[in-house]
Amino acid sequence: MKPKNTSKPSGPIMVGSYTVNIDRDLCIGAATCTAIAPQTFNLDNEAKAIIIESAGADDDEAVLEGAKACPVAAIQLVDGAGKQVFP
Repeated sequence: MKPKNTSKPSGPIMVGSYTVNIDRDLCIGAATCTAIAPQTFNLDNEAKAIIIESAGADDDEAVLEGAKACPVAAIQLVDGAGKQVFP
């Protein structure tokens, strides 16, 4: 899967109503995000989560649940008003 933004594969990138940013230092490659929001997240060749080009096909709830499922809270979501939604 190709990243949505090749220069910033882990964000920050706008996906639906959220700006999504993945902390690559925290990410352990558990892939729970990919199981819940497979059109938004995938793992790269370093086993780190990235935001893929089909991001936006999953609804906001799936993106939020994918972030919440991360065992190390590596996925940050910020809404359009700049309020941190998760973690």
